[in-house]
Parts: sequence; C-alpha cells; structure tokens
Amino acid sequence: MTETLIPGATPLAQLETLWREGRAARLDPSAQGGIDRAAALVERAADGDAAVYGVNTGFGKLASVKIEAKDTAQLQRNLILSHCCGVGEALDAATTRLMMALKLLSLGRGASGVRWEICALIEDMLAADVVPVIPAQGSVGASGDLAPLAHMAAVMIGEGEAVFESETLPGGEALARAGLSPVVLGPKEGLALINGTQFSTACALGGLFETITLLRGAVVTSALSTDAIMGSTAPLHPMIHDLRGHQGQIDVAAAMAALMAGSVIRESHREGDTRVQDPYCIRCQPQVTGAALDLIRWAARTLEVEANAVTDNPLVLVEDGAILSGGNFHAEPVGFAADTLAMAISEVGAIAQRRVALMVDPTLSFDLPPFLTPDPGRNSGLMIAEVTTAALMSENKHLAHPCTIDSTPTSANQEDHVSMAAHAAYRLRRMTRNLSVILGVEAICAAQGIEARAPLETSGPLRDAVARLRGVVPSLGTDRYMAPDLEAAAALLRGGTLVRAAGLELAL
Repeated sequence: MTETLIPGATPLAQLETLWREGRAARLDPSAQGGIDRAAALVERAADGDAAVYGVNTGFGKLASVKIEAKDTAQLQRNLILSHCCGVGEALDAATTRLMMALKLLSLGRGASGVRWEICALIEDMLAADVVPVIPAQGSVGASGDLAPLAHMAAVMIGEGEAVFESETLPGGEALARAGLSPVVLGPKEGLALINGTQFSTACALGGLFETITLLRGAVVTSALSTDAIMGSTAPLHPMIHDLRGHQGQIDVAAAMAALMAGSVIRESHREGDTRVQDPYCIRCQPQVTGAALDLIRWAARTLEVEANAVTDNPLVLVEDGAILSGGNFHAEPVGFAADTLAMAISEVGAIAQRRVALMVDPTLSFDLPPFLTPDPGRNSGLMIAEVTTAALMSENKHLAHPCTIDSTPTSANQEDHVSMAAHAAYRLRRMTRNLSVILGVEAICAAQGIEARAPLETSGPLRDAVARLRGVVPSLGTDRYMAPDLEAAAALLRGGTLVRAAGLELAL
C-alpha cells in the first residue's frame, strides 16, 4: 500500500503508519507544478553570472569560490561524496524510510529547486524497499543533518551502500537489482538533499511514537500497581484535578479511575484501612504521568510542524523570483522536542521504578510477600528484577541530560552554533527500550501482587491485562531463569498489547 503525502499538510498519524508498517510513499501529484517552477528558477540562476550560494558557488566557508557552469554536476557529486562521513551503527530501516519520506515532504513544497526526477527516485526507492545504510553518528543538527543525508543521497547517485532484499549491497548495485537507475545531480540538487533536519526529525518522531505507546502502558501498569498494594483511588477524584487544570493530569486521572472501576480489591479496604495516605509514587501518578503527557503533546505539535517544513538552504522563492540564504536547517526545534521527550521518558520510568520497589518491599507493600515470591528465603522472587529497573532508571536519568544546550563551532566557525538535535533524537530509542523493561517488570510485579490478593479480584479491564500478560509470563512460583520473562513483558508494552487488552483509550 502506498501513502500519498500532501506537502505542508501531512498529519502525524500518517507518518506513524509509514514508520510502523513500512508503506511506500508518494507525493500528491499537485506538488509537481511547484517543484518544476522552482527547478526552472535554479536552472536560470546556474546559467547566469551572479553568484548564487549552492548553485554556482562552493559551500560553507567556501561560498565565495565561483564555480563554472560546466563543473556544476561535478560540484554536486563531490558534495555528496565528501559529506559521507557518518560513523557508528546503522539507523534502523523503519526510521530510514521515514527520513526519506520526510525529505520527500520537504522537497515537495517547491522551495528547494530540485527536478521532479529527484523526488521520483526517492519514491521508487521506497516502493522497491531500497534502504540506504545510514550511519547514526556524525550530525550536529545544523546546516542540516549533513552526513546522514549524504549517505542517503550517495545511494541515489549510485554510491554508498543500501539494503535490498535483506542484503547489504553497493548503492549502484542495489538500485540496479531493483530496476532503478542513479541520477546525475543538477544545480543545487545535492545541497537540497543533504541540507535539512530529516534525520533528526525522523529519529525524534520514532521516539515520540514509542513514548506515547509506553506512556499509555504506564497508565495501565500504574493502575495494576495501585490495586496490588491496595492503594486508594481517592486521589483520582476528578475535582482534584479540575482544580489544578492541567489537561494531561486530568486525562490520566480519568483513565486510571476507569481502569480500576469495579475492583473488589479496592472496595475491600475502604473501611478500616489504617493508612491515611499512600506514598507519592501511588498518590501522585496523575500529576507526574499527566505532566509527561502534556510535554509529549507539545513535542508532537512541534514535530508535526517540522515534518512538513522546508529546511534546506538556500530557498527558492518562486513568487519573488529569488534564491535566498536562510537558516531553516538549524534543528533547534527538533532538539528541544527530543530533549522534552527525554525528560518525560525519564520521569515516567522513575516513578514506575518506585512502584516496583514499593511492591517488592514487605515493609511497604501492605502484606504482600517479600519480593513477591510465595516461598521467600529459598527463593529470591523478583528481587533482582527490581534491581534491573533501578539500573535502567539511572541510565535514563543520565541520558535525559539536555543535548540542545551543548553547542560547538564547526566548519571553520561558519557554523558557530549548532543544535545537537541528531543525538538528542537518536538516544530516545535507547531510552524507550529501557522504559519498556521498567514497565514490563512493573506489570509482572503488579500481576503477582494482585494474584496474592485472591480470592479478591481486580477490575475487569485489569483482569484482562493480567490475563494477557500471563499468556507470555506465567505466575512466579519457585525461582526460574527470568531474562526471557522481562523481555516478553517489555515487548507487550512496546507493542501496545497490554494497553489494548485493558481497553485503554488515551488520545495524544
């Protein structure tokens, strides 16, 4: 199936579908007119005598060097090859394909000056599943994601490497096997391909999609934990949250209350419970998770705008008949969005880890067995699973340090302030993997705790969630090899399976 992208108006939901399902993408045919007009303006500039940056000049600090018309193709090819300086592990295929779709969206606005055949080749590569190998390190997120995008462009000119039919091949061979031909770049086309924030934005979007899935999962696991330790639902009363007014907090409290409605466990201790208040990790869940939801929603709006933006340089303003240099390639908005997501991921994991610690501690868990094992002493139960969550929580705290506040001059001080958005966004994948394990362990602990309350039962939605977990992680009796259980539970959170089992609906 092929998604049709409307430049300037493609919603996040469509981008998430592309990312998750690996669909092909094509520009809406209405975009071609604007693309052709901008390309014609660039062609006239290339034939003229006036120096136009990126069209008939060198690049960056070398912008004052005039390039003869006969050398234009070599100039653009050299630009791509010289900028293929990425290092490190390869970006995953789903995010690489999303990066290519985002480049299509940017070029499709008709302000980059490329010919239609450049867009058509990207479309054809997506349709044939020719996926460039993109080293994940090397961009500072200003003047665009130069190195990562150069590795994409290299395949388009028959260089670099690409994966085709599960085999890593030289770029030219991958194209040939797919029945495609490389392009010869015209004026400005190489620059248009490598200028832009599409690597950073694609990574940030992938982080966003995973984060919202896990936040919904955290709402389910937090409700499970609350029932497991016989926590109070009084702090979920809607008037408490209306009086404060933060929408994320209001939404999370309502979602938790709905999940726990009808719990026999909850009703069993409304009277005679000697505890006056629960610890903050139970009582303040809507305030913490809801605040994270508000941040995620802000990041989503920012990234949706960026996904539809023109972020290369110079820009071709057809109506004015001008080609102007600007700074849309500076990825500061993406960096801020990624840093914001990192804080949300870290805090959702931090409070979840405290709930795990609460459940395994017999002095705090309201009569649950030590470390949630039915036979403590001979068995350690979930003791070290909790230690694992502490390790991952701490790692995420370190990774959450903001990246956008760290700039270093590059390109002989021409690029003297950079966003560092690329690694701000790329680290989110590692952080969400950590969070999925923390929440997976919480689900295991909470299910074990709820089962220990038998014959009392939890609510219908939470029983369904426990049943789904038990399909891959059996109840813990005597100690067993635990690593596969942790991964299986984490996978339920990453895929949204536990959320669907509980019937939770929580809009982005």
